[in-house]
Amino acid sequence: MSKQGKAIVVIGSSNMDLVAKTPRIPVAGETLTGTDFFMLPGGKGANQAVAAAKLGAEVVFVAKLGKDVFASKSLENFKSVNINTKHIEQIDGVPSGTAIIAVDDNGQNIIIVIPGANGKLMPSDVDKAESDIANAAVVLCQLEVPIATVEQAARIANKNNVTFILDPAPARELSDELLSRVDIIKPNETEAEILTGIKVIDEASAAKAADALLSKGVETVIITLGEKGLMLATKDGKEMIANNKVEAVDSTAAGDAFTGSLAYGLANGRSLKDATIYANAVAAISVTRLGAQSSMPTKEEVDAFIAK
Repeated sequence: MSKQGKAIVVIGSSNMDLVAKTPRIPVAGETLTGTDFFMLPGGKGANQAVAAAKLGAEVVFVAKLGKDVFASKSLENFKSVNINTKHIEQIDGVPSGTAIIAVDDNGQNIIIVIPGANGKLMPSDVDKAESDIANAAVVLCQLEVPIATVEQAARIANKNNVTFILDPAPARELSDELLSRVDIIKPNETEAEILTGIKVIDEASAAKAADALLSKGVETVIITLGEKGLMLATKDGKEMIANNKVEAVDSTAAGDAFTGSLAYGLANGRSLKDATIYANAVAAISVTRLGAQSSMPTKEEVDAFIAK
């Protein structure tokens, strides 16, 4: 399914995360006093690119930024982990993407995303990266950029026999045509319900949702179920995989840590199950740290965690 030892092409969003720490998540109309503030590079695409790069993957990132201080900080961060930025374009008149995040003392969060330049990433930008996609092991997309761009990425990946992974977040309905081009989809419970109409609350309902997605032509479905673990499903069967027990500090980037490291594992020759277990460990480490890209572990840190 993948071309081992090749690069990962990530096509997606880059945001600056403005993070407020607060004792609890406020209700509508309520003002709370926060306990801390951080400005951290984020965005689902960028998070996943950094997750893979920090593990040692060769990563090419296709994205759009504004011409502002947030863009400068993001580019500096990408270069610090050796991400190839040749397909990142800065554009006039539009701010870089921004996310406003509140994180409570239990590690739960609420997020408001302002797309900015992410909304200007077009199918033509994917076309410009086709030679890199053709030589990649994995193409990885999310839904913080226009859906037409994601669809074009899927078409080009399929044409070049490159594994296409879709993280269907933020949650939305997807066309059968796009789903038929997806090799691996990784929804959480909410996203699985929006994709299938099946409320996912346990292993049985996750199995039904997975079957619905497999029937659309998706080859592999990975549904994350929070504390319950995750379900790995293919046409050959289903399996629940337990989470690693850790003390959560910030769950903001757990899904991105998982998806980026899943791509890394597959690109480096791990089996689907082994790559999934590895990605689960990476996600566990990420929730013990504050921030998105700053929470992503190195390969050495993951090896030490697994060895425990």
